[in-house]
Amino acid sequence: MTAFTDRHRTPCLALLLGLLCLWLAPVPAAADGFRVLRASSTSERGLLRLDALIDLQFTEAPLDALRNGVPLTIEIDVEIVRDRDLLWDETVASLSQRFRLEYHALARQYVAVNLNTNDLRSFPTLAGALDAIGRLHDFPLIDRALLKPPGNYYGRLRASLDIEALPPPLRPVAYLSTDWRLGSTWYAWSL
Repeated sequence: MTAFTDRHRTPCLALLLGLLCLWLAPVPAAADGFRVLRASSTSERGLLRLDALIDLQFTEAPLDALRNGVPLTIEIDVEIVRDRDLLWDETVASLSQRFRLEYHALARQYVAVNLNTNDLRSFPTLAGALDAIGRLHDFPLIDRALLKPPGNYYGRLRASLDIEALPPPLRPVAYLSTDWRLGSTWYAWSL
């Protein structure tokens, strides 16, 4: 006598498929979150530079994790795009600026680490650390000579919490909870 007949296999497969669909379904972003308030670029000696201000608001779950020693990684994606009439827009350049935010309980300090340059800055308050991460000034984007005419170019920027950088036991919770789905929409500006 087999414990698992064809009659039992179909409902179990349907249940597993349903759970897999729930796992892979996108979770909407939380009400709090990240917003790009402004972004603009200037040209200096043939190099485009970015100035941007991003409002980073965390929900309670990531803040609790941060206060309990879990570092959070914030990713800022920037793209330079050429606008095309008949085809899809072409991404000319893209880059990612990553920051790790940590809380050191003994020192009562928040630490922001630029993962691209390994620069480290300490702050007495969370607001100070988030303000520093969300403020890009004179950030080098692209050599102006790489923007070939004819073409209208624009930049776009977004910020998000990198769930993949969380410790593995916390990732499933973060994927399924809207509290962890923090990210802005793309903010575009003309070059």
